[in-house]
Amino acid sequence: MAPLAAGCLLLLFSFCSVRRTAASWNTSRNLTEPTPVVIWHGMGDSCCNPLSMGFIKKLVEQEIPRIYVLSLEIGNTITEDMENSFFMNVNDQVALVCNILSKDKKLQDGYNAMGFSQGGQFLRAVAQRCPSPAMVNLITFGGQHQGVYGLPHCPGVSSHICNWIRKMLNLGAYSSPIQEHLVQAEYWHDPLNEDLYRNKSIFLADINQERGINESYKENLMKLKKFVMVKFSSDTMVDPVDSEWFGFYKAGQAKETYTLKESVLYQEDRLGLKAMDKVKKLEFLTANGDHLQFSEEWFIKNIVPYLK
Repeated sequence: MAPLAAGCLLLLFSFCSVRRTAASWNTSRNLTEPTPVVIWHGMGDSCCNPLSMGFIKKLVEQEIPRIYVLSLEIGNTITEDMENSFFMNVNDQVALVCNILSKDKKLQDGYNAMGFSQGGQFLRAVAQRCPSPAMVNLITFGGQHQGVYGLPHCPGVSSHICNWIRKMLNLGAYSSPIQEHLVQAEYWHDPLNEDLYRNKSIFLADINQERGINESYKENLMKLKKFVMVKFSSDTMVDPVDSEWFGFYKAGQAKETYTLKESVLYQEDRLGLKAMDKVKKLEFLTANGDHLQFSEEWFIKNIVPYLK
């Protein structure tokens, strides 16, 4: 990505910013027709900003001729789309997207998905909950798969929104009204109070199988051909950055972290990630930059091959 565009992706975030199996997809799709791509933006961004998701869409279209790229718009306008990234219940957003995908005739033979920041865990929820049409590859960029415990570097043009969000999270991230109406609370993960998180988180604790095993979640995710997780080595947005690869703070404190392989989620294989890892379906990539900051050349070299 060009430096200006990369910087704008970072700036937007700092403003507060499905299924046949892959095998059946390979046999049913015309081999000369590119696999469509679905994109979900992050917090404070929108589907079509020419300096962020609009740029990504055009870049993919440039690198893969004739490809169909759907950049998800959550709402009827760009403004609604941005506002919904803060205030629309995530479960409702996922249900809405599942409905959009199911009705899109161009996606019925399968699609690849790219989620940016919180759009990463939201698209993972789509993969787990909505197996038709089939998601082939899932690529997350700075996705907070184990949640966050803080909102560093949130100020900017929307600093008043960030300040309000912080206030609400401090008042009670797991209270019902805040969980229902504040997106960031729905993937807030307090390592100092794991029991409260498991019992009250209405989104993240569910898709991470914290309260029990939903076998369909596990089966659906394991149908992915590849699950690619991009971690940003100098990320100052996500706390902790390890969440981008399914790591998180060890319980009872907020300094030491554990890795995916050290987690109960992996060791008990609650989501199928251990089984996927054994057959090399998991890919862990590193981008040397701050949150969502990468070059056009890096994207073409490291990401485009998964989309072809």
